[in-house]
Amino acid sequence: MSSSPGLYFHIGKKARDLLYKGYAQQPPFHFSYQWVDWNVDLSCQMESIVPGLQTALRFTIPDSGKVELRFLHDYVGITAGSGLKMSNHHSIGNEPSIGLDPVVNFSGVIGTDLVSLGTDIAFDMSASTFNKINAGLTFNSPFLVASLTLNDKLDTLKASYYQPLNPLSRSAIAAELKHSFFIERTTILTVGGQHELFPSTLVKARMDSNGKVGALIQQGFWQKFFLSIAGEFDFKDNDRRRPKIGLSAALAP
Repeated sequence: MSSSPGLYFHIGKKARDLLYKGYAQQPPFHFSYQWVDWNVDLSCQMESIVPGLQTALRFTIPDSGKVELRFLHDYVGITAGSGLKMSNHHSIGNEPSIGLDPVVNFSGVIGTDLVSLGTDIAFDMSASTFNKINAGLTFNSPFLVASLTLNDKLDTLKASYYQPLNPLSRSAIAAELKHSFFIERTTILTVGGQHELFPSTLVKARMDSNGKVGALIQQGFWQKFFLSIAGEFDFKDNDRRRPKIGLSAALAP
């Protein structure tokens, strides 16, 4: 039995996937046409260059792209990579412009498959600043997964909880408590659940303390192609009392 703690992005991943994955959230930079916003997310992973070493590539078009080396071994998981991330620049006359900034990142996790502790750091080479300093702790068991992370340069505290209810129907519940100390100074609680109605048909729902309610239905085809339709309504948005509808498609190897 493997005692590897996994990689940093595994910390809180089960709760994060249940609450947010498939809801067609847009990255900061995306394509727009009339009333439609869209982007393309491509990822590829090559296994076992040498034992325990993997190569991963991910491109979120047009927002960012990166390549990573991942090393997994007993009691340790390490990721190192570099990429380009789109950001706003100020040109002559203080007019905003868009450019690509080179970013290098490193993350490391120590522990076991039960309890692990890790950190995630990214450095913007063009601005010579750290644009990401995160730390996380997770407890992982067959009955529940609990995680605690500090994000946004240690400004945001997130506590998440995931519990499977019935593995046969993929029924599960999750909750996330997010608190910002200095920048936004807000506290948001998000709760959600999922259940497989039929084979390859998954439904999810979530709500948060800001008055946002969302639902999603995902249909799989041939165990390779997944189509999701999601909607969200903000009860506190008095200016735009209309739901947001999103469509996402995923192709797995």
